Amino acid sequence: MLKAMREILNSTTAGAALRRVDYLKITIFGFALAALWNSLHSIVLPLRLLDLVSEAQKNTYLGLLTFTGLLLAMAVQPVAGALSDRSSFSWGRRRPYILLGTMAAILLLPGIGLFGSYAALFVIYCLLQVSANTAQGPFQAFIPDLVPERKRGLASGIKSLLEIVGGIALVRLIAYFMSQYSAGEKGIWLWLVLGALAAVLLGAMVATVLTVKEQPGRVGAHPALFPTLYRSFKIDLKSRPDFVFFLLSRLLIFMALATVQTFALFYLRDVAGVASPATATADLLIAAGIGMIAAVYPAGLLADRIGRRSVAAFSGLLGASGVLLMLLFPGYGYIIAGGALLGIAAGAFMSSNWALATDLVAKGEEARYLGLTNLATAGGAALARLIGPAIDFFNAYRPGLGYQVMLGACFLYFVAGSALLLKVKGRS
Repeated sequence: MLKAMREILNSTTAGAALRRVDYLKITIFGFALAALWNSLHSIVLPLRLLDLVSEAQKNTYLGLLTFTGLLLAMAVQPVAGALSDRSSFSWGRRRPYILLGTMAAILLLPGIGLFGSYAALFVIYCLLQVSANTAQGPFQAFIPDLVPERKRGLASGIKSLLEIVGGIALVRLIAYFMSQYSAGEKGIWLWLVLGALAAVLLGAMVATVLTVKEQPGRVGAHPALFPTLYRSFKIDLKSRPDFVFFLLSRLLIFMALATVQTFALFYLRDVAGVASPATATADLLIAAGIGMIAAVYPAGLLADRIGRRSVAAFSGLLGASGVLLMLLFPGYGYIIAGGALLGIAAGAFMSSNWALATDLVAKGEEARYLGLTNLATAGGAALARLIGPAIDFFNAYRPGLGYQVMLGACFLYFVAGSALLLKVKGRS
């Protein structure tokens, strides 16, 4: 990781518009978003739901909650991105949305601990998705806005690296706090978790708003609401068929990754029989994070040299091998090893696939198209949650069977996602 950071600082500049440190400035907000969602989805929400729903239906309720929220993310990101593309604020097209969306998210976070019903948690989580994705859609356009094409693989690798670090930086601390919470010592533990997440969001947002130098929005550009809503989800299928295959492939790969992440805590609790599911989940995420860190930066450079598609397709097959290891050998050590393989696959996929996305977007509509990319990212994560009722159904038939079905489905998602990349004709 230190080598990667040194390479960033020593990289050649792309003219006056992009300085060396700008690689960090334009991607730091991804660190905070990853910390937020990784902590909530993997540890906080599963344990919080055990206060509110029955044990036999925990996977079903977790799946329903996160599925609905991620559907909202799918809808919000392209719209926010399209509005951003057409905005004319004097201090840039992207940063106003990042500021407003982040502040709304920070105000909503305490609601996760304030209310004692599943319905209230459901509403708060959905509003949190709307606000965070209002910021995320425009944020994602910084790379095509500010980075020359020949450096986008590097920039995408840095973006992915910071997202990985964000995903694991707080997870051990969050797991410790939530372990105390789930042990019956409710007290202040959940509030410490939510406060830490709010602080990280605020810090990254302030750093982004104050340090990223955008060009002013186009004079006379006004994001008319209804035309923008109509155009937000429109893809020219004739001129961009590759983008559709790209979206389907990304959707399947993220379905696999999100399925394992979402139900990992309950899997470790019910199948591996660990004493502290929160701590074991943190260990799994850290193992995956180490694998991602090891892979993400080399994969970004390799994507610039041998092609985005080849690296992304191989990473999907590697992910299938990690799932297969967890399926065939459900012991704790093998699960951690499988998680490390999944991390390597995810790191390679994230950097190479995002670089491919920046190649495929339409000129002048970068934020909208990268928002549409979230149809695959959040869509895959949302569809992954639909297996929750199936897990509970098969577990009722035979304990542990539902998790075997879950891992078998993930294996198929990985293989199919890799195969679909062969249809993409962009940079191979």
